[in-house]
Amino acid sequence: MKLKENATAEKLRGAYYTPPELAKFIVEWGMDNNINKVLEPSCGDGVFLDQLRQKKADFNCLAVELFQSEAEKAIDSVKDDKRFNIIINDFYAEYHDNLRNSEFDLIIGNPPYIRYQYLTSEQRDEQARILTSNDMNSNRLINAWVSFTVACVQMLNENGKIGFVIPAELLQVKYAENLRMYLMEHLNKITVVTFKTLIFPGVEQEVVVLLGEKDERHEGEHLIKILEFNDIQELLMKFDDENRQVPYKEIDFTTSKWTRYFLTQTQNEAINLINEDNRFYNFGNIAEVDVGITTGNNKFFSVNKETIDQYQLQDVSIPLIARSVNIPGILFNKEDWINNVRSGARTYLLNFNLKEDDQLTELEKRYIREGEERGEHKGYKCRLRNRWYKIPSIWEPDAFFLRRNHLYPKFVLNNINAVSTDTMHRISFSMLVDRRKAIIAYYNSIGLAYTELEARSYGGGVLEILPRELEGVVIPNLEEIDISDELIKELISEIDKITRRSTDIVEVLNLVDKRILINILGMSPELVKTFNEIWLTLRNRRLGRA
Repeated sequence: MKLKENATAEKLRGAYYTPPELAKFIVEWGMDNNINKVLEPSCGDGVFLDQLRQKKADFNCLAVELFQSEAEKAIDSVKDDKRFNIIINDFYAEYHDNLRNSEFDLIIGNPPYIRYQYLTSEQRDEQARILTSNDMNSNRLINAWVSFTVACVQMLNENGKIGFVIPAELLQVKYAENLRMYLMEHLNKITVVTFKTLIFPGVEQEVVVLLGEKDERHEGEHLIKILEFNDIQELLMKFDDENRQVPYKEIDFTTSKWTRYFLTQTQNEAINLINEDNRFYNFGNIAEVDVGITTGNNKFFSVNKETIDQYQLQDVSIPLIARSVNIPGILFNKEDWINNVRSGARTYLLNFNLKEDDQLTELEKRYIREGEERGEHKGYKCRLRNRWYKIPSIWEPDAFFLRRNHLYPKFVLNNINAVSTDTMHRISFSMLVDRRKAIIAYYNSIGLAYTELEARSYGGGVLEILPRELEGVVIPNLEEIDISDELIKELISEIDKITRRSTDIVEVLNLVDKRILINILGMSPELVKTFNEIWLTLRNRRLGRA
């Protein structure tokens, strides 16, 4: 963990400065003749205020900024304009002391993106109060922009509007799940503007624009739409046309992720159809998913054959898959492991639990001692252990699932009793599950479409899936379907061959979709094609932002 004293000023301030043209767009969207009271909760150098200043309307704007140097720039940008009142204070403190019972017609801005560990204790306490008072959970994963957004939506009047620039994590990450539900429940209309390119110069932070509206005339109505543009310039040119053409969709309160709203009505109807089909169930019905082994120091515990031979560590080592490049297909066999060993990869995990301390050889003790001399034992996880060199929870799974993926998720059967670090999840199948059927049930258009829906994407096109999310992926129930052993062997062999020679999974989907979903389950080719399009739509959107 990075300590606060080592953090940059930008991290402590959480400042990513909004391009003026984007600030202008939000102001133009939000301002109308009914706007009298405006709030900018974290005004920085005043980019939103400068755009507001250019409006001829009669309004009063309250702006808050923690850092005096930034506040002075903002004050200078609106000097002599009596419509503005800029307060130099922490928003959390100002909210607690003066604002929490206020109401505003319009709230705009770019709230700070400050991780929990960089907040002061007072800020953490106020963030917790904001969240818990609105029936939301508070934890150490929540970034400051979440509580800023909640507090500001709470301060909107019955016809108020909010226009915020916030991280794209809003759409799908777990720690923003409560926020999505809160927004769906407290706003009547939500428009989310997304971009295919990064819009903060020099910053790898993907953002969206949240445009939310309350409307007392439509109480009980909750609608959402997502609009996507290449960049800010395209947003400015095409927003009005796209906004008219793309209809609002009724919010589905059974799911908190907003990824589905990138899809067409036909595609969402297909998802609803499969959700109600008892021939399909969640991946969690056939398997438990756990994180891989957390060594606390992969460099020390994951070693190559040269280190094994140098210290004669054979008796305290077990086969390891340490990286995704070590997995060539969907079957991890002894030959694959041997090839990794020959390549010089870190293919052994040191498991000192295999021996009592007094049974360790002199060379084994020497390896541990030299690690201590280098400070290898000082990491957080290692320090928590009674014996820092004894890793807990080492067990051999039935299969592995890569935590972070690119073109497609890697799901691999473990045929040599290997283990993995936490770059991969460990899969334990239920007692009666045919492991081969699990591969076939997953590698089809339905399994991969639901993976894109359940997981989350980051900049660079990475798809990350956590254990609970993987357990929520919908797959066909093949355990109760009579599939000949000959066909299973044929499909597994072909899938393994394809994944070994190809970097993509399209050929596999074409094969399994036809042989299993259409020929055996009797799904219509049109429905299967729709799920293939869902997968491609979400994957291509993810990869397009790489």
